[in-house]
Amino acid sequence: MYKSPANSKQLKPIRRVLRTHSTQAECVLWRLLKGSQVGGLKFRRQHSIGPYVMDFFCPMLKLGIELDGGIHEDMLVHVKDDEKEAFLIDNGITIMRFPNEVVFNDFEFIKKRILEYKEEYLKRL
Repeated sequence: MYKSPANSKQLKPIRRVLRTHSTQAECVLWRLLKGSQVGGLKFRRQHSIGPYVMDFFCPMLKLGIELDGGIHEDMLVHVKDDEKEAFLIDNGITIMRFPNEVVFNDFEFIKKRILEYKEEYLKRL
């Protein structure tokens, strides 16, 4: 499955804090993803692989979704995002990144991208 442990006990307190202090964009997207509303896919929020926590994760597709607010424009944050993404890719996870504005203004775009990826992923099996 993954080269690095998923949802390690050490990160549980961090995941809990991230869930209880979600950004507005994360709250909106979670309302739209939870309950298998998009293509019957189950998503988890604040799921960790190794030392990193993804905003959302679909285990069936090995798909992580990351939301980027203004803080992600900072060069240091951008470098850390790149390191995180490289680690996750190395562990067999595909990452989709969306700016917060897309969550608020065009959820259908996100839904379409997820469903397209699902179709591509299932063809590869």
